[in-house]
Amino acid sequence: MGGSGGIGVRRESGASDSVDVAAALSQLRRASGLPVAFGGLPAGTGRFRIGELAGTATTVLRGLDILRGNGLGGKAVALCRPFAVHDYEVSPVISHEYDAAVAAEGLRSVLAVPVVVRRRVRGVLYGALRQPVRLGDRPLSAAMEAARELEQTLLLREEAARLLAAARPRAREEEGGPPSATAGPAVWEEVREAHGELRALARRVTDPLLRHELLAACGRLAAAGRPGGDRGTGGGALGAGPVLTPREVDVLTQVAAGATNAQAAEWLGLRPETVKGYLRSCMRKLGVHSRMQAVVAARRAGALP
Repeated sequence: MGGSGGIGVRRESGASDSVDVAAALSQLRRASGLPVAFGGLPAGTGRFRIGELAGTATTVLRGLDILRGNGLGGKAVALCRPFAVHDYEVSPVISHEYDAAVAAEGLRSVLAVPVVVRRRVRGVLYGALRQPVRLGDRPLSAAMEAARELEQTLLLREEAARLLAAARPRAREEEGGPPSATAGPAVWEEVREAHGELRALARRVTDPLLRHELLAACGRLAAAGRPGGDRGTGGGALGAGPVLTPREVDVLTQVAAGATNAQAAEWLGLRPETVKGYLRSCMRKLGVHSRMQAVVAARRAGALP
């Protein structure tokens, strides 16, 4: 985390992205039946570096820089579409800057799929066989699906980083702490909007560590408005006040944003009756008798910013 009580994701994005690429390669091999897979992320303008290998016999491909337009992967990146060749070494549709590395690994049939996030190529995935055969629709479709899954994961990480940056305190930014309770309405509106979006994003994240960090950031945002600026790490109420469950906080977050029970239910993937049940529980814990009183009390308790 940055600073005292700062808001951020602890892991470096590069390390997280490498883990995500490795997971995509595992998915690609499993779904396509191809025994070899490898992939790379950006390593500077116009180049991608192979950093993750799966099923390879050597490490000759690791660290290989793929230039935009060169070889099979470079062509896939340049044209932003998948490509496959049934015999890499003699294929007339690609350039052959990487023949030595491909031959050293013994690969013949190879496919490459670009990973595109927000219209920008963020990586390239490969699948390969050691025999010169034409790859059918199944392996190509599987590789494309693995690339789409990776795109969504990287997009979630980028969105998380954007929201965390937006949630960084403005009123006391020079001190590295959360915004004070006396911050202006515009600042608090931004904080509350970011809090709601972060909680929504956390529900979509499959990485448990990233989800925990997003919810921890939500907890610090919520705590920022408490007297004394207490800083907590959870998603519910803090300190000696009533403890709300994560789902109760989710419901109150939607209510605070002006959602009806039906809208909150749709957003949270719940039934309207379930939302009502959570609201009743919140009001009982907080000792209030209306939805908006519950929101006010939750803010005072540190469950909402």
